[in-house]
Amino acid sequence: MNRYPIWKYVVIGIALLIGVLYTLPNFFGEDPAVQVSAARSTVKVDASTRSRIEQVLAQAGIKPLAIEQDPNSIKVRLDNTDTQLKAKEAIQKALVPDPNDASYVVALNLLSKTPAWMAAINARPMYLGLDLRGGVHFMLQVDMQAALTKKAEAYSGDLRSVLREKNIRHAGISRNGQAIEIRFREPAALQAARAVIADQFPDLQLAETPEGDATKVTATIKPEAARRVQDQALKQNMVTLHNRINELGVAEPVIQQQGVDRIVVQLPGVQDTSRAKDILGRTATLEVRMVDESTEGRAAEAGSGPVPFGDERYLDRQGRPVVVKKQVVLTGENLTDAQAGFDSQTQEAAVHLTLDAKGSRIFRDVTRENVGKRMAILLFEKGKGEVVTAPVIRSEIGGGRVQISGSMNTVEANDTALLLRAGSLAAPMEIIEEMTIGPSLGAENIAKGFHSVAWGFAAIVVFMGLYYMLFGMFSGLALAVNLLLLVAILSMLQATLTLPGMAAMALALGMAIDSNVLINERVREELRGGASPQAAIHSGYERAWATILDSNVTTLIAGVALLAFGSGPVRGFAVVHCIGILTSMFSAVFFSRGLVNLWYGRQKKLKTVSIGTVWRPGADGAITKAE
Repeated sequence: MNRYPIWKYVVIGIALLIGVLYTLPNFFGEDPAVQVSAARSTVKVDASTRSRIEQVLAQAGIKPLAIEQDPNSIKVRLDNTDTQLKAKEAIQKALVPDPNDASYVVALNLLSKTPAWMAAINARPMYLGLDLRGGVHFMLQVDMQAALTKKAEAYSGDLRSVLREKNIRHAGISRNGQAIEIRFREPAALQAARAVIADQFPDLQLAETPEGDATKVTATIKPEAARRVQDQALKQNMVTLHNRINELGVAEPVIQQQGVDRIVVQLPGVQDTSRAKDILGRTATLEVRMVDESTEGRAAEAGSGPVPFGDERYLDRQGRPVVVKKQVVLTGENLTDAQAGFDSQTQEAAVHLTLDAKGSRIFRDVTRENVGKRMAILLFEKGKGEVVTAPVIRSEIGGGRVQISGSMNTVEANDTALLLRAGSLAAPMEIIEEMTIGPSLGAENIAKGFHSVAWGFAAIVVFMGLYYMLFGMFSGLALAVNLLLLVAILSMLQATLTLPGMAAMALALGMAIDSNVLINERVREELRGGASPQAAIHSGYERAWATILDSNVTTLIAGVALLAFGSGPVRGFAVVHCIGILTSMFSAVFFSRGLVNLWYGRQKKLKTVSIGTVWRPGADGAITKAE
């Protein structure tokens, strides 16, 4: 009656093994470390950089625990925070002699001490939120007026192109702040332009004023369109920040909108503010310009003459100057994707770009009109421009697919594609609030949260043991398994644990024991009714299951609602809450019954069970005490 088949015990054993395996990484802790990464996509972090770091540390008398290298960075593990700060200062001084022109980013970091064999099976510790691990918090103000100005600039260029395509003559197009001014001398041209603008630019409103022998048409963005531009700018900035931070490897960042023009960014585990600012500000933009092929332009490239008016000089990846025109043919805003790959003909590393419809049309027209001339593709990062490639246009290029290749390796191609995918900020941002939470405060929060869970667990186990005797101890073991599985699942999901999450964990313990109380009281009720111990155990678990399922499902519905409609700390609470309900149903019913069956199930002539005091009514109506 009360016997489990072997396969059920195998399931329990596998669950316990997985629980222990994926919970253990949370107890190894972290090593303070110094991380060195490239400040620009053209800078390499390779074996020579590692050798230089090793020499600097040796000269400073610092012995690292380990030096780890991956394709994007070098991490130096150290034994304490004092040595960490000393090592950072030494490496910073050697690799970044000029802070205004930094080739490397030297940052403080925390690295997990999980053994390599555990990491190989993806057994890693949970991410800890800002309140537990420490980190940096920023509030950024988006310059919405700059977003509108940028949109007006784009409209100005589009209007110029459309009027040229329609052969509508005008006396000049200029931008005055967020207004676009177009002058017409001929009434017919004015009428045609008005029709074209109404048809192709519905977000612009026009106002006409006479100006001598001409008419000035002032186009401004409609209020409802301006609100859309501002909303899109905020969302694009959030997406850009999210992509950039995620692809740089910052674990579980929090990026949230606050109000109509502010963004909150939280980076757990990032200890120094300068590193965080570099992450936020490091975005790249792409520009396509034509190379100045004139005699003056070639002389300026050779260094034998000044840069002509209307041109700019940039260096390519070999350090050679290239003189390009200031007029931008195409920008990164017309990019829909950027992926690293290889040139099909030369097998060199390349970046494959995909343009949107507007970008495809512009690129096709420009390449058709400039066959035989050079076109430069420039990458701007941290305010500095660099010519990635300047190929000769051999023929018209259509279809919206463009390739950047030449003088780059696989790592540089990946970096360039990464930066271009991250995109550019739709509007500049300013940090208006900055806060750093140190690891010591996070450790204190962890200690308090751990103590609350541990003391709550201990109190429950003591009470259950005193009140329900051996069955109470079975319930205590089930509760421990529940906590083990909860932590293991959170670690497997790489969820972020915050203080609200720890509160949900403590609450899950109280809710989990409720199921065992229902079972134990049901068994007691069966014993009071005169059932044999084996029958009482069987009926107690069978009849309590429906009540346990109903109560847990209704609580789970509330947790799912919190998860769906909540945000920030509320979602963190809801995640732990929902997982805790599921693990409690497994441990309180399936696991605890396995223990009871293992202990009592094989006793054929079972007379009593240790479940505390059972009060049974006697035959004469008196109350008698029984086991």
